[in-house]
Amino acid sequence: MSIGNSPDDNSSDDNSPQDERSSVEDERPSVGRALQQARIAAGLTVDDVSNATRVRMAIVHAIEQDDFGPCGGDVYARGHIRTLARAVELDPASLLKAYDAEHGGRPEPTPAAPMFEAERIRPERRGPNWTAAMVAAIVAVIGFVGFTLFSGGDGDGRKTQVAEGSTATASKPAKTKPTPAKPDAPKTDPSDSAIAAAPQDKVTVQVSAPDGRSWISAKDHNGRLLFDGLLEQGASKTFQDNEKVDLVLGDAGAIQLYVNGKKIDDEFQSGQVERLTYTKGDPEVG
Repeated sequence: MSIGNSPDDNSSDDNSPQDERSSVEDERPSVGRALQQARIAAGLTVDDVSNATRVRMAIVHAIEQDDFGPCGGDVYARGHIRTLARAVELDPASLLKAYDAEHGGRPEPTPAAPMFEAERIRPERRGPNWTAAMVAAIVAVIGFVGFTLFSGGDGDGRKTQVAEGSTATASKPAKTKPTPAKPDAPKTDPSDSAIAAAPQDKVTVQVSAPDGRSWISAKDHNGRLLFDGLLEQGASKTFQDNEKVDLVLGDAGAIQLYVNGKKIDDEFQSGQVERLTYTKGDPEVG
């Protein structure tokens, strides 16, 4: 009598532990989702993690959404993942393995560079436009030569007319009435719009980014979030509340503030995180 496996035994072998492991792996959260869940389980905010790791809050937000573009490359993304995993007590090796699997393997080594240096966005400096300067100089020379030739021709004509005539009559110079100079138009200050939009019974904070971009967060006196995101270069936001406005600036050096219609002249440093509170009346840091 031969002993063999029945069809039922073969079907049971198909449901192997390997299939169960693959289904479990499919249910695992992504790298960003795993970091976010671990942070929330540890009772930490994005601000807490940013302060502990020196990774900017905008980058922490992006990584938790599985957006690794702001990291600046795979090498920097892997370094941020390793740092954030340790902050929320996760195993960095498993997260890096999942990241490599999703992004085509471990990247080639790159030259050493400061991995966690605060991002500073500087305005591009342009050199002088020599072409425009040369064109303006040529136009000026041509105009001067033409004016000289024109004036010389008029002078010769006047001399010929006086020599041929019987009597030369001296002409009196025409009296010209001096034109009163118009007073210069008053220059508008950039804060005029902020002053006009600042009611006396409220606190008004205008945040603009003329020289770069910065992550900002704003809350009212009840702690309600008014804005939380990246303020691009050249953009501005205005916040109002009956009592106070709380601000967090990710890169204070790139920000210009107008509070209750008055410009804030504090010298914030590039890459510096500032936490500010403003109330009604004169600007006062809380």
